[in-house]
Amino acid sequence: MSDHSHDHGHDDHGHGHLKLQYQRSLPIPNGKLCLWLFLSTEIMFFAGLIGAYIVLRFGAPSGSWPLPHDVHLVEWIGAMNTFVLICSSVTIVLAYEASKSNAVSVARGWLFLTLILGSVFLGVKMVEYRSKFAHGIYPAAPRSLLHEKADVYYLQDVRLKLAAQFDTLKSKQSASETDEKLPKLTDEETKRLDTLTKLLDYVKWTETIAAVDPDTLRRHVAMERLAMSIYPIDHSHESAEKKHEKIVGILKDEYAEVEGKKNAVNIHKTDLAKARAVAAEKHVKLEADIKALNEKKANLAKPAGTTSTEAGGTTFVAVQDQPAEAQQIDSQIAAATTELNKAKDEMAKIDADLVPLDAEVKLMDGRLNAQEVLVNAHGGLNEHEKWLRLPMMIPSGNMWASTYFLMTGFHAIHVLVGLIAFALILPKQLDSRKSHILENVGLYWHFVDLVWIFLFPLLYLF
Repeated sequence: MSDHSHDHGHDDHGHGHLKLQYQRSLPIPNGKLCLWLFLSTEIMFFAGLIGAYIVLRFGAPSGSWPLPHDVHLVEWIGAMNTFVLICSSVTIVLAYEASKSNAVSVARGWLFLTLILGSVFLGVKMVEYRSKFAHGIYPAAPRSLLHEKADVYYLQDVRLKLAAQFDTLKSKQSASETDEKLPKLTDEETKRLDTLTKLLDYVKWTETIAAVDPDTLRRHVAMERLAMSIYPIDHSHESAEKKHEKIVGILKDEYAEVEGKKNAVNIHKTDLAKARAVAAEKHVKLEADIKALNEKKANLAKPAGTTSTEAGGTTFVAVQDQPAEAQQIDSQIAAATTELNKAKDEMAKIDADLVPLDAEVKLMDGRLNAQEVLVNAHGGLNEHEKWLRLPMMIPSGNMWASTYFLMTGFHAIHVLVGLIAFALILPKQLDSRKSHILENVGLYWHFVDLVWIFLFPLLYLF
């Protein structure tokens, strides 16, 4: 019921009368009512999404959530896109006001400008999405290259990616060497093969530390350094050059540490080689001594002297026996054999000690040989050698990617729906009779803009 009019006149008796008129619905058009009901559900939907993101973002431990530049979000691009969207809200209001004034061509012009601004917004979002995809940032596996921590699974993934590319180039190289008709590796492919070889050695060195080093901190640091060399994460506000210098300093310290350890291992190997040479010389001498003693023993077994007597035509030979000297030679042979076995055991032990040392030196050589590739990789290996596309370690990276693509994706769908509505309305005669259409679509568009006003600071500024 609504108060339709007040009659301030008087009847014959001098009393005023109140006239009421019954209204069968809410005092707003049905179209606007339906729109507000729709927007109420959309408000709850986006409030849930944004609320969940706020809980995840600000509930994460300090330093464990990617900053905008870590995931290739550029603040000024987001700010520009926000300005574009705000301008589109202004133009849709101007279109509505022109429509109410029956300025059809002006209304159509403002609406067309709104359509253009909304399309620009979506175009910028597509460019931003393409930047994420180019760096391997996807909402989920298998295309996503994101790992949330540097562990053995991360190392395995890096090694498999490198090995796959290495095997491809190596197979092509082997095939071209076998069949001259096949194309040879280009200079760029040869360079890539060399880079892959060095990086595989570096990964193998890191995996060995992660597997066998008793120091937990050293294992963790080795894996972190590999991850940082591939995709550096630094929450400081220093320039890219300063950050690169810091990483290079860490790699050079590691290089010096490995080189020092390699020198110590080589000194140990030299000492063992000298001891083995002494044992080998002793081994050769003892073998010669045993051979001489065996020959001497063999000579003793021959008749040293005889006396002959004849009886009835038969000759008897008396052999001179030297049992004492033979026993002495046997004793000397036994002693020499014991020493020979000791020399063999010593040589075998030294050889056994040399095997792991040789393997360790080989691993350290792999780390040292990769130094040039690592220190020249400005912005990390993935940025310097874009063809590598190695897995990246970004704390909470997968959670960030899921929430980012979910929220911005749904928002983009709403923007697209608004643009479709604008395109359908544009050919109509936008006079005062059609102004309610622009009013309702404008309300929807303001809601879309308002959602982005919340998303922009959350995603780009924190």
